[in-house]
Amino acid sequence: MRWARCVAERLTISDVATYPRPGMDAPGMIGFTPDSSAVTWLHAGDGGLVRSLWRIEIETYDRSVIAGPGADAPMSREEELLRERTRTRELGVSSYSWARESEVPVLMIPGPTVRVSVDGEALRELPGSEGALTPTLSPDGSHLSFVRGGELFVQAVEGQSEPKQLTSGAEDGLSHGLPDYIAQEEFGQLRGHWWSKDGRIAYLRVDERHVAPYPIVHQGGNDVDVETHRYPFAGDENAHVSLWVVELESGDTQELPLPDEDGYLVRVAWWPDGDGGQRLLAQWVDREQRRLQLIAFDGDSARVLIDEFQEPWINVADDARGLKDGSFLWSSETTGFRHLSVRDINGSEICRLTEGEWIVDGVIGIDEGSGWVYFTSTRGSPLERRVERVSLSGGEIETLSEPGGLHGASLSRDGKWLAMTSSSLNSPPEISLVATGGASKRTLFESDATTETLGLAAPELRTFSAADGTTLYGALYRPEGKGPHPMLVAVYGGPHAQTVLDAWGLTVDLRAQYLAQQGYLVLKLDNRGMAGRGLEFEAHLHRQMGTIEVDDQAAAVQQLADEGLIDVERVGVYGWSYGGYMTVMSMLRRPDLFKVGVSGAPVSDWDGYDTGYTERYMGTPQNNAEGYREGSLLTQANKLRGQLLLIHGGVDENVHFRHTARLITALTAADRDYDLLMFPEERHMPRDQAGLEYQERRVARYFDRHLK
Repeated sequence: MRWARCVAERLTISDVATYPRPGMDAPGMIGFTPDSSAVTWLHAGDGGLVRSLWRIEIETYDRSVIAGPGADAPMSREEELLRERTRTRELGVSSYSWARESEVPVLMIPGPTVRVSVDGEALRELPGSEGALTPTLSPDGSHLSFVRGGELFVQAVEGQSEPKQLTSGAEDGLSHGLPDYIAQEEFGQLRGHWWSKDGRIAYLRVDERHVAPYPIVHQGGNDVDVETHRYPFAGDENAHVSLWVVELESGDTQELPLPDEDGYLVRVAWWPDGDGGQRLLAQWVDREQRRLQLIAFDGDSARVLIDEFQEPWINVADDARGLKDGSFLWSSETTGFRHLSVRDINGSEICRLTEGEWIVDGVIGIDEGSGWVYFTSTRGSPLERRVERVSLSGGEIETLSEPGGLHGASLSRDGKWLAMTSSSLNSPPEISLVATGGASKRTLFESDATTETLGLAAPELRTFSAADGTTLYGALYRPEGKGPHPMLVAVYGGPHAQTVLDAWGLTVDLRAQYLAQQGYLVLKLDNRGMAGRGLEFEAHLHRQMGTIEVDDQAAAVQQLADEGLIDVERVGVYGWSYGGYMTVMSMLRRPDLFKVGVSGAPVSDWDGYDTGYTERYMGTPQNNAEGYREGSLLTQANKLRGQLLLIHGGVDENVHFRHTARLITALTAADRDYDLLMFPEERHMPRDQAGLEYQERRVARYFDRHLK
């Protein structure tokens, strides 16, 4: 076991900088073969980051490697950026897919050249697919579509035919078949083309030629390298996205009508039409992100099936599913909590499946044959995730997972099996094969990591109170001794994230554990505005980012001080991205509490972040000038009193280094001291092992120098 040496030893800086975390090397991208005879997943057998594609037979539990790992294959700039969008650290086989409705199994593995396997044959490279982006199998497995050079191509899987180009006219800032940056980063839409069963492909045309190129200069290498990104800043014009359909046989293309106003095309799918065919549907959100429309297309006409208006914003989900009779599963937060319903082919509600002051966290799948919808929920506690199911006709909800902890699952296509992943503060992730129709259960993967073998103690979960009486959940990493201790707040604070959960990942936060071993009491707190508690809990930060979140973090610190656990004169704070922003904002708004901060990749002013994220929560700079001013680090830089270390990657394409550069300019103008740690060739998620170790060493020394 690679982490066994931690027993009876303190963690080292090298431990803190190493990924995956102990016990977090569980398989990912878990699924089933099309015939439901085997489980498939991506896993690094040596516990590292280089993964292979595995197959586990359900009948015999025999295991075999289908493909991998191929970690040394060259990676294009486009592939590198896609990994940033998905926050992927793993190497080797990064993804795979099966044709959904082929007569024989057809497997596809992306790469520098796409590899395919038909009916169990050995994987072979598909000539002509070199450099393919977002390759996608047709439902019957006969063809592959992909994007190259901004154009959409299709190629037969069998034979030696060359790829056929389906679109034309691409140029810098104009592409076909790929989503724009905002769709990828802020709405989780990583695809830009979708197959129907009858030989049609819906695709996006993205025109961002009017969006000014943002240059990012690589200055840490020997060669001059400048990359440009079309990055729409808050309040500016977005990419122009249109939806098209192309007929494969004829090559005819048709543009489909979308609402004649600014907005975002956030989901596209082909669903059954109830007569054996398919219809194309899309989810569209207006620019203010308070209105969502589900639009069905028939030829060149469009009909709105669902038109939802939600204050203060719409959260886009991945729960909608089409059913064979033309009806569909829908999820909505109109009650303040996300819940499921079944709608008829025209969008009218047939029945509600879930309700209550808890949320459906995501749909796992639907077994139409048995009439079950499988999903994850917070029905037990916001700190947990259950695997549950409910009948498509409504009724009692059945819980399938064990009490407590974090549970998720994949559903086999025949509806008979769940591959269930479970973890808790005291148990690393394990994967079990669970029969949906009975009590059969078998462990497929388990880690030999334990808190005892690692020499770690799980953090203590406890509650705090916000100023308005709202219960807040926190996690404490306690040092030895009675205290009062110097304290560090490990903060994120932003929307669409939840950091305090009954999950192993919290236990193996090795920076927090390391700092606790060095004598600090470390706190993680999910303030108002964060996820997992429903829309009302999130909505507290609407149009006022950087205010209510700081108030809640400060309230928890004060409560710990009142309990005598911490030395209120020795409090530090650290975080990355939104947490980096929160680090600096906490020091500016509450200099009496937060004396030392380490801020990674902070947003210094929301006018420099993207449209999709920023405007959802803050509106535009034009209609919320006061909120932007009060939420800016730049306008309050003169309030800095403590010691601040800024960390940023020089080629961060998400939170540009410009944010830290502008903050440095403001701090200089205000005559305020700061320290800077820059990594010229890192993006938003640092990856280099040597750099990570150097960073962790600098962070630990910084707190020791100023808080001990």
